[in-house]
Amino acid sequence: MQGGTVYAVDADPSRTMAGMRRVFIIENPVASRVTSQGMQRACEALERTGCRVTTVRTGAAGNATWLAERGVAQGHEIVAVYGGDGTVMQAVAGIQGSKAVLGIIPGGTANLLANNLNIPRNPVRAAGAIATGAPRTIDLVHLSTSEGSRFCAVGAGTGYDAKMMAETSVKQKERWGVGAYIAFVLRTAHRIRPQPMTITVDGRSHRHDAASALVANCAAILPPILELGPEVTIDDGVLDVVILNARGGIGAAWTVLSLLAGRETRRVRRIRGAAVRIETEEPQPVQADGDVCGCTPLEARVMPGGLQVMTPPGDPARQPPVATSAKTKRPSSPATTEEIV
Repeated sequence: MQGGTVYAVDADPSRTMAGMRRVFIIENPVASRVTSQGMQRACEALERTGCRVTTVRTGAAGNATWLAERGVAQGHEIVAVYGGDGTVMQAVAGIQGSKAVLGIIPGGTANLLANNLNIPRNPVRAAGAIATGAPRTIDLVHLSTSEGSRFCAVGAGTGYDAKMMAETSVKQKERWGVGAYIAFVLRTAHRIRPQPMTITVDGRSHRHDAASALVANCAAILPPILELGPEVTIDDGVLDVVILNARGGIGAAWTVLSLLAGRETRRVRRIRGAAVRIETEEPQPVQADGDVCGCTPLEARVMPGGLQVMTPPGDPARQPPVATSAKTKRPSSPATTEEIV
């Protein structure tokens, strides 16, 4: 393969790859699908392929960003997250402007970014993607709401989807996973009502009545409830604005059917662009990658090629493998673990 070293897993665990990837794993122990056993197995899988692993645990909400900055400062080629989409995006903020590549070991409720990149949910298989995969360059989204600025990679929205995220408790998500969102829809769909929104895309403003307005960076917004068509990709350099108009449960069902069929109707409108602003008459909650993050107005700007993520072997959109700091074969080292409080 041109432009980098080829890596392979040796059948004999006592032997290692040529070169050594330094992997810094940020574990969020309170994420809904994170377990100590999963962490241990992921580290062992990485070490068997010759990776040098350092692990840290988040001790407070939001500190994954500075932990990722520390991983970069220590010279790690890969900064990985064992947690949900919120922790992943915090880490992304910490590696911005560096050469570090993001790794994902899914441990949250929906794991939206991992799902869109075909990263396995199993911690050992996800670790395999980090150890033997190669980086894929994807677009990133810079988002601003009433709470300030942040990044997202899957998409953002306001309206019914954001209310669903805001009103689904952590305990419900831990117990039922994505099923908690499905239960919310079944329980509340009859209350869906459109509201006036002003949506500006690349400087052109339009008034819409919408139950939800989504700014999508990739197709699987909330699998299996909401998935857009194959024309929506994570590396096309544009954002897809999807405006959904519905009233009540039956109206919502017709809207979803139109969306899944790829039809643009009075219920489903689509606009593409690089910069989006959504305004509502009263402040409405905003969600980004499944996390509630303030209220409208919402502003989103695409960052083409803004992030590199380790993806499994066989991904046709991958780049040449990430370079390592070592040039000779070395035995694997035990994982170093720290807890940040």
